Amino acid sequence: MPSKAVADAVEARLSALWTRCPVFDINEEPTGPEDGSAFLEVQYPVANRGQITIGAPGNNVFREEGAIRFVLRTERGQGCDTALAWADELALIFQAKQFGGVTTWAPSPPTLDGRNYSDNYFTVTFAVPYYADTLG
Repeated sequence: MPSKAVADAVEARLSALWTRCPVFDINEEPTGPEDGSAFLEVQYPVANRGQITIGAPGNNVFREEGAIRFVLRTERGQGCDTALAWADELALIFQAKQFGGVTTWAPSPPTLDGRNYSDNYFTVTFAVPYYADTLG
């Protein structure tokens, strides 16, 4: 689970820059729109925190490292072109960026295999590694 600061920064960046479809964050049930249209889930499958400096009480640096996982569900039957194009757009929003105290690295490419088709959706997932430092 990410820190609140990381989750808030990611949510703010998505709110400002992503308009393709509704976004369900970690505090919402990703049931999808009733009309079966596309939607995006944001997940945090791993987050760890460690102390990276010592000897300066109150000013030591603590680093949270983890991954932001994006689960993009587009309407089934549109083929993979829409899903991959949107995933590319989304990846560029987070690729090698600094925002709200969060630094991100290179996103993984989406996986294409038999698991992409789920219910009424064509689903692609990818992850973006991140870190965020705090003082304490």
